[in-house]
Amino acid sequence: MSGLHPLHAKTATGSAAAEDVLRGLIPLATHLVVSQLDAFSSRLSNAFLAMSEQSMDSREANLSFNAGQILKKNAYAFYHLSSADVEKAFRQEVDLLISPKQSGNRVSTATDADLSLISYEEMDKKLALSRVSRTIELDSAEQYAALNMRLSHLLGRETLSIAQNPFRPDILLNALYSAWCQFDPEVGTHEMVLPLLRADILFDLEPILYEINSALVKKGILPDLQDSYKIRRNQNKTTSPADDETEAKNAEQESHSQDIAQKLKRYFSGAQSQQQAPRSNGNYSDHSGFASNPAESRLFQHLAEFQQNLKLNQMMSGAGEVMRLSQMREHVADVATTGVEKHTLDLLSQVFDNVFRNQAIPAPVKELISVLQVPVLKAALIDKEFFFKDQHPARRLIDLLSRYSLSLDQNKGAQDPLFQTMKRNVERVSQEFDQEIALFDEVVTDLESFIEKEEQANAQALEAPIKSAIRKEKIKQASIHANQEVAIRVGSGEVVAFVETFLESRWIKVLTLAYSVRDEKPHAVQDAIKTMDDLIWSVKPKFTLQDRQELLNRLPAILARLNKWLSLIKWEDADRVQFFAELSECHASIVRAPLELSPDRQLELAVEAAQQATERRLEKRAEAEKNAAQEELATDDEFVDVVHQLERGIWIEFTQENAQIARVRLAWVSPMRSLYIFTASEKEKSFSVSAKNLEQAFREKRAQILQLDKVVDRALQEALATLPDSPDAQLEAREPAA
Repeated sequence: MSGLHPLHAKTATGSAAAEDVLRGLIPLATHLVVSQLDAFSSRLSNAFLAMSEQSMDSREANLSFNAGQILKKNAYAFYHLSSADVEKAFRQEVDLLISPKQSGNRVSTATDADLSLISYEEMDKKLALSRVSRTIELDSAEQYAALNMRLSHLLGRETLSIAQNPFRPDILLNALYSAWCQFDPEVGTHEMVLPLLRADILFDLEPILYEINSALVKKGILPDLQDSYKIRRNQNKTTSPADDETEAKNAEQESHSQDIAQKLKRYFSGAQSQQQAPRSNGNYSDHSGFASNPAESRLFQHLAEFQQNLKLNQMMSGAGEVMRLSQMREHVADVATTGVEKHTLDLLSQVFDNVFRNQAIPAPVKELISVLQVPVLKAALIDKEFFFKDQHPARRLIDLLSRYSLSLDQNKGAQDPLFQTMKRNVERVSQEFDQEIALFDEVVTDLESFIEKEEQANAQALEAPIKSAIRKEKIKQASIHANQEVAIRVGSGEVVAFVETFLESRWIKVLTLAYSVRDEKPHAVQDAIKTMDDLIWSVKPKFTLQDRQELLNRLPAILARLNKWLSLIKWEDADRVQFFAELSECHASIVRAPLELSPDRQLELAVEAAQQATERRLEKRAEAEKNAAQEELATDDEFVDVVHQLERGIWIEFTQENAQIARVRLAWVSPMRSLYIFTASEKEKSFSVSAKNLEQAFREKRAQILQLDKVVDRALQEALATLPDSPDAQLEAREPAA
């Protein structure tokens, strides 16, 4: 009984234990939210100030400016009000969750309310917060789904909807809105704050929900939800291309598994036809031909004796390799009395030989796998699912040994902790396995547990490289956006030559900087783009006195913003002085140009400018298309797909310039798949490679994927294609006759 989760016996509604756990989540959730309030307050203040600069309404601009200044100067007061309202809201929602009657009353009251009494302002508030809440729910759908499952399990209920979750987004949004209304008595800002309570200004709920889920796991509440809680995205959520790609891969894998299963069925059906007294009706679901009690067969008993006589210390001392199953087959062939036994022996011999031919698996691990040959053969004879299920524990053990064989630290040799764990579990199987398949489950669990701890330690060592890679990718993405913004304007052909050069050589750097800090300073991008557009407007001809007066009025602010941004990118050389000299001369020529132009002359100038713009635009487009075609030609091959499809955990062999071989494991892939981080068996060593360099390495045959995962599955597929009695071999034998 000590292994039972403490709350499994007390999950009914109103249970004291369940109530204590739920109420214990309130201070945790409150602390997690409150710890982010300062940063949220700062972002909200900046958003108000940015709103004041962009607003065309003087009253709205004044209100938003004052709101931003008040919040900046009195952040602690807002912090105090918000933290109190958040805790109060959480406590009320937990009380309603514990007491369904109260919850029911509340819903009924809300439902029966006379909608005519609800003001338009209140309806607007509900709609605004509802939209943001829905967005956050979708972004954190997996965490919320896991939390709903755990809370419903804790309360002994079948299901729990997001509307009943006490930590749902709209609870936080309403609490923050309430705090703002108390903080700023100016009613005008109460409506203005609503559009600012959006995802990029609010704090991230993902880590908060993760900690709440972790707290419930520590209490023993559904601790087995792993791999992002094994919950698929909500069906209402639009799937991304990545989701579609994953579904396609899953479908392909399922089709592959079905194909293998069909071949296995035909293979063992052929074995059944060799038996004098078939034990089944040949039904595929029965995996026909397998003996009902294989442990009583002469082959099984002979294998038990063979296993008992094997000396593990022969392998461990390096005295020699353990005999292969294909060699043992000669000694036991006469006791394989049924077709299924013979086919099982032949098939597994081929499988193990295939694994031993894998040059990527180090010799010490191959020796460990060889010790498993007899126990695995016995397991296959006992359990017909061995061949038909890739998650069979005996298959998983071989796959684990193979997949992590290159993770062994060569410098530590036999003293490597991972190798010691592998060795200990293989010894246990060899010495203890008789008929209990559960033993394989136990050793697999032990090995996976050790590997998981190793992976966690490796993840900590990779934190710094991953942060650096994310920063590089963020800058790369920012550069892409920056180039697009400039290209749109330059592509029109209407930008004067020296400004066009300036935008492409300098302002792209400004926009890259602005986009790279967009999360911290969302108004930066808008300011940088507006400054660029104002600069382009300022060098266009001005034919009226009003336009020229507007230029003179706006010019000081435009030049100030230009200088501010150029100083941020540290452009301080003589070229900057030269640019502003040309800009000054251009502005002067615009102001000095004759004002009185006839309509015909104005039309003539407009047509001339349009023709020049069209010619420049066509030249730009032709050049861009030529560059795009060359780039596509250089990279449009199968190696782009090879790199794109690489998954974490895969091993790759690199041939270095000095002809040395390096075998490394893919430890991390950036969100945009532009950077890949690899680690060697020496855990502290890691390096990153860009997608383009990795594609080129595959293209030049300097990189190749090592096949270390699903070795049993691949070996089965190959064996089924080559064995004389296999379906593929029989099909090939029939083709010439046809």
